[in-house]
Amino acid sequence: MSDRRPAVNAFRQVAQPSRDLERSVAFYRDALGASHVATFDPPGLAFFDIGGVRLMLDAIPGAIEHEGSPLYFAVDDIDAAVGALREAGVEVEQEPAPIHFDEAGDFGPAGVEEWMAFFRDPDGNVLAFSERREPRG
Repeated sequence: MSDRRPAVNAFRQVAQPSRDLERSVAFYRDALGASHVATFDPPGLAFFDIGGVRLMLDAIPGAIEHEGSPLYFAVDDIDAAVGALREAGVEVEQEPAPIHFDEAGDFGPAGVEEWMAFFRDPDGNVLAFSERREPRG
């Protein structure tokens, strides 16, 4: 019997609902610094490139009938990233904190901490910054 599973190896695109496309584009572009690729309105779509993965904001009627999934953005310095959010007027719901100590090296080098901070986009979708760092004494 042959193994006929699909060869999935990367995300191409993720989508988030938006109630106000212009406001959402400004947030992702200006507050997060995401690279805006294109907006098509109508029908109500905007696209960003985030590390080679497309983020699609969907303001097409009916799209906001579901909640978006949390998006976790990798950052090099979570404290600086959260500071930039505050400067942009974004409320941080959970301050940067270690959420996992990767003792076994399941997600990268062993002994590294995973830190996260949580906030929301203008449509209430949960977003997070994530940094992997060496434990501080």
